[in-house]
Amino acid sequence: MENQHRKPLNRSEGHGGRTANAYALADQIGFLLRQANQRHVAIFTSRMNEKLTTTQWAALVKLRDLQPCSQVNLGRETAMDVATIKGVVDRLAKRNLVRTAPDPADARRLVLTLTDEGEAAVDRNLSVAHDISEETLAALSPAERAMLGELLRKIS
Repeated sequence: MENQHRKPLNRSEGHGGRTANAYALADQIGFLLRQANQRHVAIFTSRMNEKLTTTQWAALVKLRDLQPCSQVNLGRETAMDVATIKGVVDRLAKRNLVRTAPDPADARRLVLTLTDEGEAAVDRNLSVAHDISEETLAALSPAERAMLGELLRKIS
């Protein structure tokens, strides 16, 4: 019974003056980013015509800008680790959207290009991708959208 009357410990040391007991998950940046991402992915999934995932779309759009490009470089440019980009590229190649070939300078590396079907898929979906971003950001003013982008780039 003695614990019922004990005050919560003030654990402000090492927490920048905040109490450890004041941690609210709903206020944490990681949680908020995850919720925003889940909402965006739901919008993306419901609107994207080609039944592409967000990672597949990112790979296609970035490859269009960089091609020919090594698989490793495409992974770097799209913030995907080696295993993830390999899986993404394998699935896109299976759908005949991406062509893979050994790098003439280093046969251990793969060089990627979009197929004609891959180019067409990107072209068909660019306006859809813009609409998806618009829907994701619909609650924000133009100034808030610019600020959000700036802040996310700053912490990335």
